[in-house]
Amino acid sequence: MSELPSHFEEGALVGVLTTQPLDRLLDYKAPEGGCFVGAFVEVPLGPRKVLGVVWGPGRGDFDISKIRSVIRVLDAAPMLDEMRQFLGRAADYTLTPMPAMLRLATRSPGLGDPPSMRKVYRLGQSEPDRMTDARRRVLEVLKEYGGLSFTLGELAETAGVTSSVVKGLVKQGAVSEEESPRDLPYPLLDPELPGKELTGDQAAGAEALAAAIRSGAYGTTLLKGVTGSGKTEVYLEAVAECLRRGRQALVLLPEIALTAEFLKRVEARFGAMPTEWHSGVTMTERRRAWKMVGEGGAQLVVGARSALFLPFRDLGLIVIDEEHDTSYKQEDGVLYNARDMAVLRASIASAQVILASATPSLESWVNAESGKYTRLELKSRFGASELPDMSAIDMRDEELPSSRWVSPSLQAAVRERLEAGEQSLLFLNRRGYAPVTICRACGHQIACDHCDARMVEHRFLKRLVCHQCGETKPMPTVCPSCEAEDKLAPVGPGVERLHEEAAELFPDARIAVLSSDLFGSARALKAKVEEIASGAADIVIGTQLVAKGHNFPLLTLVGVIDADLGLQGSDLRAAERTFQLMRQVAGRAGRAERAGIALLQTFQPEHPVIRAILSGDEEGFWRAEAAERKAAGVPPYGRMAGIVLSSPDAQEAFDVGGALSRADGPLRRIGAQVYGPAPAPIARIRGRHRVRLLVKAEKTAPLQAALAQWVAQIRLPNNLRLSIDIDPQSFY
Repeated sequence: MSELPSHFEEGALVGVLTTQPLDRLLDYKAPEGGCFVGAFVEVPLGPRKVLGVVWGPGRGDFDISKIRSVIRVLDAAPMLDEMRQFLGRAADYTLTPMPAMLRLATRSPGLGDPPSMRKVYRLGQSEPDRMTDARRRVLEVLKEYGGLSFTLGELAETAGVTSSVVKGLVKQGAVSEEESPRDLPYPLLDPELPGKELTGDQAAGAEALAAAIRSGAYGTTLLKGVTGSGKTEVYLEAVAECLRRGRQALVLLPEIALTAEFLKRVEARFGAMPTEWHSGVTMTERRRAWKMVGEGGAQLVVGARSALFLPFRDLGLIVIDEEHDTSYKQEDGVLYNARDMAVLRASIASAQVILASATPSLESWVNAESGKYTRLELKSRFGASELPDMSAIDMRDEELPSSRWVSPSLQAAVRERLEAGEQSLLFLNRRGYAPVTICRACGHQIACDHCDARMVEHRFLKRLVCHQCGETKPMPTVCPSCEAEDKLAPVGPGVERLHEEAAELFPDARIAVLSSDLFGSARALKAKVEEIASGAADIVIGTQLVAKGHNFPLLTLVGVIDADLGLQGSDLRAAERTFQLMRQVAGRAGRAERAGIALLQTFQPEHPVIRAILSGDEEGFWRAEAAERKAAGVPPYGRMAGIVLSSPDAQEAFDVGGALSRADGPLRRIGAQVYGPAPAPIARIRGRHRVRLLVKAEKTAPLQAALAQWVAQIRLPNNLRLSIDIDPQSFY
């Protein structure tokens, strides 16, 4: 890039990458005052004005008299060469068009707005003289977002009221209207404040990470430690070293509900709050975050996977907490894995990556084994806490009626905890009341009208919900197939049904259900987690949401209702995911002074995965799993790509799939094989029929280039969508 001009004088031809779905750069003339490479600009496209970035000189292969001028350069720090490289390489790896990558990197509301004063709204001091439903909603939104500021339009929209309701509350003093200078830098974090006292292996780990950051070079470290071993304290010391060197740091978390507890720990360590970036943050705060990251006014960002595409000025460290978590894989739009993209971004920025997990992904474990990543291990739990004892409850020996799910052995263990004033967690990775609703007269199972998926009864909502497309309908009283009345029965348990059973078994216990679909917002979920941690429930019933890093000091018993649930299915990662989930869930127990136990209800206690979970022989499990994958030539020892064709016409999707499988010359040339076409496991979603192909290649094969050549041979019908997922995580 260095030989190209970095500044273009007024009237010079510039190539602009826009966020519009076009397959090339567009030529424009530089505006008055000229512009730099990387400048964010507004350009005319037909009758519209669109956002773009100056990518380099124009091509000039177009009638010069028809070339229009850039309208204006936006008030934002130019995109660095490093960021342009990152977007280009990420696009090549994931086979994503560049405009779609640019959209990920420009998710800043109001990017084109001029710098000026604006009015923002926060919670005021007084109560309104008269409370209406609309006013109550406004005040509840302000309380729920805990002091964050809103613009007038955003507050009105979030509360579902007109702006005049907000203005009325301002007059009453219940909402305060303030002039706010736009986009202030964030308060400075102080890395010299004392951190927590570290134990021997924690201090050694922290020093090793700090030394890696002082080197100023790229490197990736797998920070492995049992749940509760203080991984967070250790990597916060790496963050401190990064801040001392004047570089920016990014911490990615898998779940927004975790941020509240994490932000408190950051504030305790550095004396101020970091910058937040996730869907639970207001638009006003998002724009401020984007601008300040680009100008260097934000030192530490804590966020979701999309924070990887923020315009950091000098990124020195990326931490991926719970790096094994499946939520780091984006499954729609641009298909990318945040863990892999973090390593790519850090390698371009000469930054360090820390992958933290008690149960790493097999990919990371293999990279650490082969010496590609450094491995740091924390052996002991922090303070007085001990790892829980784990044992299986063999369900073949338990006397249990068919409509019950909590075995007598587990019931007895929960009662012991209730008497001791301690908390129990009943874990079941199924949302809703029951996964299937069946007619006892004709056997009909109620399915979604738009998908090939069974609808799940949600009794709290009194509705059936499709977990694929979100479609809901009221619970019918007659069978839609045979019209028999009162014959519809739930089959199998969900967390709501488990709640019903627990309430009958333990009538005096306070029971809380933690499931993502029961909370309207991320902040409501955070509040519930904090409430439980402070002891507001005796029994917690939860889905995989509870496995993600929450700290419940009073929790001493984890009961897994169906440890066999994840072992079925064709997913090549089924064993790995079951192993990780069970170990993570068990790690919630006994995190304070009290010892914990984990009981796994299973019909196959002799299954190798269940045995590995109970024995704690993690290395043995990974070695066996790695050997199996190696023999099969699948990731991480081979490469895979999933191709999904979707169309309202099933035959059309199959015809295109068949044409692709026959025209596999470009793939054969690199030694790759095509499997399929076959109906996807969920063959219809939102009315579109889905056909899958799977491509498998050697680890070193140039897969992306071959895939691009392969699909370019076929002209796709207008209604058909084709998506390519490199390194697929799910196979539905």
